[in-house]
Amino acid sequence: METDRHAHVLSGTGDEAARHYERALDALLFFRAEVADEAQAMVAASPDSAMAHVFGAYLGLLGTEEKEAAEARRSFGAFRGAVDLAGLTPREKMHTAAAEAWLDGDILRAGGILGEISTEFPRDALALAVGHQIDFFTGDAQRLRDRIGGALSAWDGDDPHFGPLLGMYAFGLEEAGHYGQAEEIGLRAVERHPRDVWGIHAVVHTYEMRGLFGEGIRYLDARTEDWAEGNYLSVHNAWHYALYALEAGSVERVLGVYDSMLHNETSQPVAMELLDASALLWRLLLADIEVEPRWAALARAWAGREDGAYYAFNDVHAVMAYAGAGRLSDAERLVKDREQWLDRSGPAVSNHAMTREIGIPVCRALIAYRQRRYARAVELLAPIRYRLNSFGGSHAQRDAVQRTLVEAAIRSGRHDLARTLLSERINLRPICPYNWRARARLAERLGDAGQAATATARADEQAAVGAAALG
Repeated sequence: METDRHAHVLSGTGDEAARHYERALDALLFFRAEVADEAQAMVAASPDSAMAHVFGAYLGLLGTEEKEAAEARRSFGAFRGAVDLAGLTPREKMHTAAAEAWLDGDILRAGGILGEISTEFPRDALALAVGHQIDFFTGDAQRLRDRIGGALSAWDGDDPHFGPLLGMYAFGLEEAGHYGQAEEIGLRAVERHPRDVWGIHAVVHTYEMRGLFGEGIRYLDARTEDWAEGNYLSVHNAWHYALYALEAGSVERVLGVYDSMLHNETSQPVAMELLDASALLWRLLLADIEVEPRWAALARAWAGREDGAYYAFNDVHAVMAYAGAGRLSDAERLVKDREQWLDRSGPAVSNHAMTREIGIPVCRALIAYRQRRYARAVELLAPIRYRLNSFGGSHAQRDAVQRTLVEAAIRSGRHDLARTLLSERINLRPICPYNWRARARLAERLGDAGQAATATARADEQAAVGAAALG
């Protein structure tokens, strides 16, 4: 059948399955949980539909869950063994190739194929949405921006999916450093669809990167009903709220958000949510704030997953949890397992380079930091600090690692490096209490009481803005 929005044939797909496809796509774009049920219903309605199986494969991959990916690989392999590709449209063949590439571990090739689809068929929302997430998982800010920007002009502004496309573009703009434009476009996306949680997410990223955490707190507070429940991004947006509260100096509020939304006894051990919990607690550890019971529970959750080598970004956050909880033997065991996996795997698997070049050095640096071997942490992190993006995540997420380098440099006596790092950070983001407090600590170590007092006053002044927003 052919639809106005996608303007392409869905081979082997009846009207009922096509309706499920539309609903699944809509749920995917707005991060709603019914996406899985709709995708399964599409397969049930038309078992021979290539796009039904492609959609299911993408869903099995988007969560960065090793076990879900393995199940998707099994299911899609069975479909591929029974289907004749000659009967598919060129676009369906390309989607099939993209799904196969990612299932085989080559996420970069999958992103490239989806980019080819978007060039030839710029109104294919599925290709754009999945490609956008691949750009995020691989930390490719330019493609995150340009994949969507390159398709926008082909879209009708009245299309109901133009709004979430704007939300995606806003996030790409933010990661590429266009903060004002990103905020403007993100706000337009949310104005169209108040529950566009990815658009909300893009806007709060712009506030994070500019140190406008008072605005971020007020923005999220005003839209709590739109983002805080009923979607897959509620924990991540709560994590952003907690980052704002941390900059405002309210540890009590940070822990309240953590306990109520990030991780508690009812939380499911979902990788995307556990890594937010790890990243928040690690920031508290860097500030010498003790939260031991939370570390222990989080480490148990990571250990219960029994993950193998799949996505280095997740591995780093598992090691944060193990190290934070004092389970250093578990952290070392994970690193050793990944090193052995590197010997068994090859460069065709994208995670191979991610693990070898970034994942293992960062994991070892986190362990060294927890052991108070700060000079070793610096040795491991300093050479890769400009390449951290290549193992995925956003600037805000990776800042936990960058802050680890700052703290290790200060504590190891690498004062010239610490001064350089802090000068970079302060000139890029002058509104950031963390940066000024770190500068004050460095000044104290250097015996410069005047500079320490000035930096502390600057931090307190900025934190007060956020504290006022928290109420």
